[in-house]
Amino acid sequence: MEWYKKALQNYAVFTGRAHRTEYWMFILIHFVILIAISFIESTLGIGSFISGLYSIVLFIPLISAAVRRLHDTGRSGWWYLLMLIPFIGTIIVIVLLALDSEPGSNDYGPNPKGIDPPA
Repeated sequence: MEWYKKALQNYAVFTGRAHRTEYWMFILIHFVILIAISFIESTLGIGSFISGLYSIVLFIPLISAAVRRLHDTGRSGWWYLLMLIPFIGTIIVIVLLALDSEPGSNDYGPNPKGIDPPA
């Protein structure tokens, strides 16, 4: 839950870096909550208003976390726009988000793992 809180604290922060655990735990917790809300909505027979509202509220944090994750791999956040290309773009972005951190500091800040490259 700490990773989820950290991503929400950085609601619209598009600078800096986020390592893999931070990003993927945020995504996992987000989808578990979304599934739980959807299940409750379908059980109660109400529309998808609450899950839709939840998705809208977390739209910017999801993008900012992905941009910071791309920064951690040494890429610009603009790479996230590849998601606009159906299927292939999504696969490319998922692969980029799954890559390991760039060692040491890069143009976007220090390594969040605190690991410097070997000398």
